[in-house]
Amino acid sequence: MAAGSRERNPGIPLDLGWVESCVVNLPAANRRAATHKTRRSIKKEWQAAWLLRAVTCIDLTTLDGDDTPSKVVDRLCHKASTPVRQDIITQLGMDGVPLSVGAVCVYPERVPDAIRSMNTINSQVPIASVAAGFPAGQIPLDQRLQEIKRAIEYGATEIDIVISRTLVLKSDWALLYEEVKACREACGEGAHLKTILGTGHLGTLTNVYKASVVCMMAGSDFIKTSTGKEAVNATFPVALTMIRAIREYHTRTGYKVGFKPAGGIRAAKDALSWLALMKEELGDDWTKPDLFRIGASSLLGDIERQLYHHVTGRYAAIHEMPLS
Repeated sequence: MAAGSRERNPGIPLDLGWVESCVVNLPAANRRAATHKTRRSIKKEWQAAWLLRAVTCIDLTTLDGDDTPSKVVDRLCHKASTPVRQDIITQLGMDGVPLSVGAVCVYPERVPDAIRSMNTINSQVPIASVAAGFPAGQIPLDQRLQEIKRAIEYGATEIDIVISRTLVLKSDWALLYEEVKACREACGEGAHLKTILGTGHLGTLTNVYKASVVCMMAGSDFIKTSTGKEAVNATFPVALTMIRAIREYHTRTGYKVGFKPAGGIRAAKDALSWLALMKEELGDDWTKPDLFRIGASSLLGDIERQLYHHVTGRYAAIHEMPLS
């Protein structure tokens, strides 16, 4: 993770008084989320610049049952390292400016393939791995911890775990804290922890807020909306709830925690909306890859098409864009 000199979130002792005091005003959250897309319009070269920023924040992801070494190595990693066609980069006046996605995200067994590919092409793109019984999280904790450690042994430097949503629905905040803390300890200092809440399963925005706070207390470096496998994934009401929790945590502790929406984000205009939301709610630091990621598989293709339109005045057919 491109964390630079930023201090990691070490976590704090569980504060159940803080957790139980959390309440989300549902109508207000929905109202703020509904008006967000109408509040900002970015055009021309400013839009192109923000789309390039969005590229650097993408966790380019493949989490399918048919993932193979060739799919990961020959397509995903090369695309992650050169996400935009060189002729587009040249016309944007960006020759010589390093550009890659935030990370490649795969299953643990594909991590060695990704590492070999990155070494072959001399790329420094981080490798992220899902773990801890992704996507359901319904396996014993010791097995979840073993999976985290195995992914790190393979070479992953970012770990995307999934919590047990049952603990949230039962309001068992103490056990949720202990499990996420154990996952953080399994990551050690060599890998950053992104904690997936699976918000589509949590029932209420108040549950989302409380789960966000508990996971940050337990030492999560990022909190993430979804696995991408739920019926409801990244939505703006959920995002606003999690972002406000991040802001409160930062105000109370001084530690910055990142945010990652995932699932259903496919259009370039949506990426711009997500970046605008981060800038408005948390500030410019949260529009950069050390504090903001977008989990996506097809988003990059649409961003590249929009950049192509910016420099040529016409839209490219899908076959004109390199596959991701």
